[in-house]
Amino acid sequence: MARRTKAEAEATRVALLDAAEEVFFEKGVARTSLEQIARHAGMTRGAVYWHFKNKADLFRAMVDRVRMPFEELVKESEADDTRPLEAIRLGCQQGVQRLEQPRHRRVHAILLHRCEFFSDIDPQAMQSEMASECLDALRGYFTTARQLGQLRDDVSPELATCLLQSIMSGLYHDWLRAPEAFSLAERSRELIDAQLRLLSHPPA
Repeated sequence: MARRTKAEAEATRVALLDAAEEVFFEKGVARTSLEQIARHAGMTRGAVYWHFKNKADLFRAMVDRVRMPFEELVKESEADDTRPLEAIRLGCQQGVQRLEQPRHRRVHAILLHRCEFFSDIDPQAMQSEMASECLDALRGYFTTARQLGQLRDDVSPELATCLLQSIMSGLYHDWLRAPEAFSLAERSRELIDAQLRLLSHPPA
């Protein structure tokens, strides 16, 4: 392949990832070949191999573009460090706003509903990895809330984390399967606000 500038190479990589999203979403991951992705992007298969070792490498790069570390979501919300439960609420809202963006919605739908275990692509392992990152961050905020006397005495930070994670996982899963069924922003706001009220220590 002829030498390319860094900008040209990055533009090609982005175009291939965009094409992969579209074809994976339409056909499913197992039924999509690198040849189909290259053709959809208007390129050759050699261009794919220039940037990615194989389909699994391309798939992970596609998913990495939409990862949503919870700490990053909270930082974007400019939450007050002295109010960890409010930081959780705002971070969840930021996550919903991102998920509603077309790219995030498409890639997460692929990961949850259009990707079965195939060769060296393990969607369940990737989902578990991403969930673990979120759980660790949530547990940290709930632990701080406990230290500040803001979390109910009869609920541990670990239990509070599992409860909220279960709500968010179920909500995302249902919405990605049928986005037209309900408003993600409205439903998430109702559920998260209700759960955090139930977890909060009553004022003295």
